[in-house]
Amino acid sequence: MRAIPDELDPAVVAEIDGRLARLQTDLGVTIPWAIESGSRAWGFPSPDSDYDCRFLYLRRPDDYLSLWPGRDVIETPLDKVFDVNGWDLAKTVRLAVNGNATVGEWLRSPIVYSGDEGFRDRLLAFVASVADRGRIGRHYLHVAARQYEREITLKRFFYVLRTAASLRWLLDHPESAMPPMDLPTLLAESTVSDALRQATADLIAVKARTRELGSGTPPELLVRFVADELERARPFDDLPPENTSGDARERADAYFIGELDRLR
Repeated sequence: MRAIPDELDPAVVAEIDGRLARLQTDLGVTIPWAIESGSRAWGFPSPDSDYDCRFLYLRRPDDYLSLWPGRDVIETPLDKVFDVNGWDLAKTVRLAVNGNATVGEWLRSPIVYSGDEGFRDRLLAFVASVADRGRIGRHYLHVAARQYEREITLKRFFYVLRTAASLRWLLDHPESAMPPMDLPTLLAESTVSDALRQATADLIAVKARTRELGSGTPPELLVRFVADELERARPFDDLPPENTSGDARERADAYFIGELDRLR
């Protein structure tokens, strides 16, 4: 599976492809899923946005039997253009069980460098089976809190806005714990006003043609939306667990062992 928009720089994409191929050869890992995260996948890139490639990998099955396992992340050199790193599937599964919403987002990124659809579908089904609305909601609340600990520039406001939109989506979809990844889809699938969608689209258009947004003031309509949604989402902190930890861990073990068996 591959989904690369025309606006991505072909030379950069080729370098990312090369890095992924070299990692598999040099480290003896399998990379069944590699996507773009960050502002490009979230729906609000700037002309100078870097490339945030994220991937999931598996080591050789016997490597997981070692008493001294290696690191559960792989990182490549970071610069102004490339931010390419990945998580071991074991780490990914543990994070999903613990309520990390990033795993579900990566599996539905609109930009895919390379991907095994069967792997994606199996992992997505597992994540959905253990996803807990309380934990996912708290994840987004804490992301917003971390952003507010820093100076909120106009550029960083987009991160808080996407978080608020994710929380609104959760409240509008009580049957699900897995919001979409990109901001326009979050708003399109939520009960927000057309005026708010338009204000967001206008701000995205400004960001798309401006190399540095600076510290300007976001539209008041969007500022109020963020404040209101973060306040409305406070009850997520008190939601009781939907899945017992023992049940979720049993599902995690069964899923992970099944994926290792596919490599043998």
